[in-house]
Amino acid sequence: MNIHIKNGRLIDPKNKLDAKQDVFIADRRIVAIGLAPAGFVAEQVIDAAGLIVMPGLVDIAARLREPGYEYRATLESEMSAAVAGGVTSLSCPPDTDPPLDEPGLVEMLKHRARSLNQCRVFPIGALTYGLKGAELTEMIELTDAGCKAFSQADAPLTDTRVLLRAMQYAATFGYRVWLRPQDSFLAKNGVAHDGVVSTRLGLPPIPVVAETIALSTILQLARETGVALHICRISSAAGVEMVRAAKREGLNVTCDVSMNHVHLTEMDIGFFDANCHLVPPLRSLRDKAALRAGLVDGTIDSICSNHSPVDEDAKQLPFAEAEAGATGIELLLPLALKWAEQENVPLVDALARITINSAQLLGVKMGHLSIGAHADLCVFDPAAAWKVEPAALKSQGKNTPFNGYEMQGRVRYTLLDGQLVFQQ
Repeated sequence: MNIHIKNGRLIDPKNKLDAKQDVFIADRRIVAIGLAPAGFVAEQVIDAAGLIVMPGLVDIAARLREPGYEYRATLESEMSAAVAGGVTSLSCPPDTDPPLDEPGLVEMLKHRARSLNQCRVFPIGALTYGLKGAELTEMIELTDAGCKAFSQADAPLTDTRVLLRAMQYAATFGYRVWLRPQDSFLAKNGVAHDGVVSTRLGLPPIPVVAETIALSTILQLARETGVALHICRISSAAGVEMVRAAKREGLNVTCDVSMNHVHLTEMDIGFFDANCHLVPPLRSLRDKAALRAGLVDGTIDSICSNHSPVDEDAKQLPFAEAEAGATGIELLLPLALKWAEQENVPLVDALARITINSAQLLGVKMGHLSIGAHADLCVFDPAAAWKVEPAALKSQGKNTPFNGYEMQGRVRYTLLDGQLVFQQ
């Protein structure tokens, strides 16, 4: 279908474009920006006056809960939530049931996602079989099946010899290794940041050194092997500084942060609000400030939703027993906009953290509006104010620490491959 998006403010971080421009789409691709190509006849016109036209968001951490956890969420519900949030590409961690450690599982997931045709899904393969940290998966076969990187998700890998061999193998073939740094012994049974709130509430703590000790080991092994390393969901000021130093040294390392940690701290737990039981735990005000500074100076490359839908029963438990996780894919855009406004970050730079930067971490050609690119677009109203109401969220998981928060910026249209998959 030929689509003409007119009168919108076009923002494309990759091409450093921020101007009022029309976009012309044909054969699932962007065929022109500015002036219509010769002979172009629009079958559909979208008037984007007062709206911002940008690349579809790329979310690098969104659990779809299939296969194995359909009682928490399904592909249908979570992909509907994704496009409602302007997300057209996402990667899902391998901690499904069974884990994504076999090519057949990956192919099945991708086939299901393609049949729904709402959002592009790029699976992250399991680094070890069953995520048990003992035996390496067949990375070549998983890559052929569609995996874009390899990870343990939140499962521990305590055997550093296995981790060294995994990094050596991945480095040999140019595969990316994604790891969330946490020492499983120091974090054992912990549910909250080791600070004033966990002490006051009597919650089992997770100290910052659980992150930094693991991160030190990971960085040393990356230095030894030369692997392309991505640090997932950094949460502490000390961790940010270690990544900053590694980048200055020239290590091939990238980093992301959850939007929850950009906006929330341990204080938001309040009186045992289980919606704030997250992995990693919400940390101190100082840590939050460092995460924001790391985003501004480029130490942290990307913001993700860390979308982890949880069924209601699992949250209606005492804080320490409640399941960790929160829905968030529909809030990624407004929370990124909120951070940009608070830190006086130009919109074109802020949106890079949820589009082209994230696409580059995955190694996919998404997240931009170049001529000839896939017509994956998000059109949103930057002035639209709305309140987060769990019942109104498309995700099957309704638990969010942002319940009742006022948001600015609402998605009006989402296009995938030149087809309108969401309209509001």
